[in-house]
Amino acid sequence: MSPTLPLTILTPLSVVVKEPALSLRAVDASGSFGVLPGHADFLTRLALSVVSWTTGEGAARFCAVRGGVLTVTAGRVAIATREAVVGDDLGRLDRDVLARFRAEEDADRVEHTESTRLHLSAMRQMMARLQRKPGGTMK
Repeated sequence: MSPTLPLTILTPLSVVVKEPALSLRAVDASGSFGVLPGHADFLTRLALSVVSWTTGEGAARFCAVRGGVLTVTAGRVAIATREAVVGDDLGRLDRDVLARFRAEEDADRVEHTESTRLHLSAMRQMMARLQRKPGGTMK
């Protein structure tokens, strides 16, 4: 029997995957990388991508992740992510799920930008009022 990596993928609400893997591929800012049994301990921030692995029985499995953190510790792989969708069809995950994740990420970015603009506008107004002397004259 080949050595395996205990793999766990979790979101804030559930454990999505918990099974042994023979190998794993993931994507971070530097690109795609692989993990095999005996890999050195490490930590990386995952990109919005599809993680793939081979199960102990040799089947290919896939999970779309909305970013997250991957750790390899003492021969165990753990992925913590905001959202994860497991599937057997790599094409569908890549096309449909990642497209939805990207759209949600873009919407979050727009919302964050608008919120920052509102905060800055409120701060400018407060500063302008604080700089005025009583009676309406400026310092």
